[in-house]
Amino acid sequence: MAYERLRAAHLHAVQAAMEDHIARLDWPRERIDRYRDQRLRMLLGYARERSPFHALVTDSELSRERAERVLAQQEWYSYTPDNYQVFSSGGSSGVRGVYVWDWQFFVSVACLAWRTQARAERRNPPLVPTLLAVLEAGTPPHASTPLFDVPTAAGMETIVIAAGAPFDEVLAKVAAARPTHLVGYPSVIGRLARAALACELDCDPVRVSTNSEPLLDEDRRAIAEAWGGPVHNLWGSTEVGVQAIGCGLGEGLHICEDEVVLERVDEDGAPVGPDEPARRTLATGLANRTFPFIRYDLGDEVTLLPGPCDCGSVFARVADIGGRRDDDFRYGSITVPAITFRHLLGTDPHVTEYQVTQTATGADILSVGRPDVDTLTAAVVAALRRC
Repeated sequence: MAYERLRAAHLHAVQAAMEDHIARLDWPRERIDRYRDQRLRMLLGYARERSPFHALVTDSELSRERAERVLAQQEWYSYTPDNYQVFSSGGSSGVRGVYVWDWQFFVSVACLAWRTQARAERRNPPLVPTLLAVLEAGTPPHASTPLFDVPTAAGMETIVIAAGAPFDEVLAKVAAARPTHLVGYPSVIGRLARAALACELDCDPVRVSTNSEPLLDEDRRAIAEAWGGPVHNLWGSTEVGVQAIGCGLGEGLHICEDEVVLERVDEDGAPVGPDEPARRTLATGLANRTFPFIRYDLGDEVTLLPGPCDCGSVFARVADIGGRRDDDFRYGSITVPAITFRHLLGTDPHVTEYQVTQTATGADILSVGRPDVDTLTAAVVAALRRC
């Protein structure tokens, strides 16, 4: 009950901040630069004052032990007594991380994720009841579910469907819900689109948003063919929040320059020009004062797009983040999504790093740490049998 009350208050805070974030979408270039630079100076000053180079965090009450205890004890998403949220992720790197989001940081990230859609719905209010299906991790400790389970229009309902469940189960739940809006992993939504094209799914969403994985051309084409509209893709991270998001009109993704600073650098960390290739991308999030990431290496190579966008926004753009979905395992007609392994291995507090290699009949798993091997093996086997 306490979580539900705080969650409702948090969503109310998101809605209260949304109008300001929507207004920023129309800012001229000079105002974006001025606001970003001011926020960056404030963040660096705050970090310098509260967290000297030898300190671990800016809040002395925070500790890794306390964060791990929150993750271990919570049965559903929760808030600490200081209204922090604690998340964990292994991502594609195979290195587990624990992240703390303060109250205002969640508000900022949620607004970045949803302000483009919220603006569109304010300009053209929906005439029918709306339902958002959230196809994300579905369980703690991943940040995706609370971040994307956010209504953007008056009266909008939401439903969370675990994306890692067997696809037949996901398909049945989406068919039963018949959502007007979809958000989630592109690999899962792409499969739903192909099911719709094969007349296996009666669902006609008016807006589709994707995140957390590379959006492959095959999935984009299937979504466009099945439902006729553009895909609103998002590039984010648990560390920084939302780095960039697509407008649905022009190519690529608009960088959230009012809340994030991105630096394209070479292999030595030196900045490169807009037309030069970059080996790494460093990100500084401007909103998280409790757990700030400054010049954090995202591990992604991004390409800046020249010229104005068809939508009219002057926010800089990057090309869609590339990649191949070669980390899913396929055994004949059975596909095992990478998230099956990431959810179990990337969130186990006793696994600091892991590597999974497909074999003819299963998978070899190498881990660094001291996990309960028998318990972890049983959990992986059970998850694989559900696929």
